[in-house]
Amino acid sequence: MIFDVDESQFLERVIERSREVPVVVDFWAEWCGPCRQLGPALEEAVRKRQGEIELAKLDVDSNQSLAASFGIRGIPAVKAFRDGAVAAEFTGAIPPPQIEAFLNRLVPSPADRLAAADDEESLRKALEADPQHAGAAAKLGRLLLGRGERDEALELLDRLQGDFLAEGLVARVRLESEDGNGASAEELTRAFKAWDQGDHEAALESLQEAIVAEEDPDRRDLIRRVMVAIFTELGPGDELARRHRRRLAAALT
Repeated sequence: MIFDVDESQFLERVIERSREVPVVVDFWAEWCGPCRQLGPALEEAVRKRQGEIELAKLDVDSNQSLAASFGIRGIPAVKAFRDGAVAAEFTGAIPPPQIEAFLNRLVPSPADRLAAADDEESLRKALEADPQHAGAAAKLGRLLLGRGERDEALELLDRLQGDFLAEGLVARVRLESEDGNGASAEELTRAFKAWDQGDHEAALESLQEAIVAEEDPDRRDLIRRVMVAIFTELGPGDELARRHRRRLAAALT
């Protein structure tokens, strides 16, 4: 959907609408040559998305205060809104391949859509589409671990170097495979059971106890990785995660 928008409609048609579907705003003016170059290419790319993205055209000459509020100093300027906020932006006339890449970042990929499901078939299809899809790999890894298929889970998760959730799940497998060795074994059993049940607070409390009880530096690092995985799962703004990050930092010093 492509439409003109002005200041009186902006809140409803862009900000609120972006909570349902990404809305791209093209800040342009009639006298702007690069705007006339970018506009048709942007409109064509949005039409091909068949409703996945909407495009709002805003004339900066007729809406100067709104353009100023978004810091528009040069046109064409394009801002993409998602969940009520600017999610991506660029300035200037860019070629069609770059427009496509810009829009691709705003909508879920086929692998993203498959990974949103929790069934094994969808998760495996997501990984066929994108072998490095961390979300699908982590979900499938959890399913495999739940069935005791540790070797396949490790093979899957070890590919995702640098992904904190995957690395935490690998650390968990290695801790569990030590057959209860170590001073922290009892606390770890409680922690992993709580994690599987979705009780992040109980899991983190037990992991805090485990890292204090554990003397082996390698196992302490594995426990730390598990905790970082749970922090990642909770998200950066979560108060429980912030509290336990501070406790973990204190335990490691």
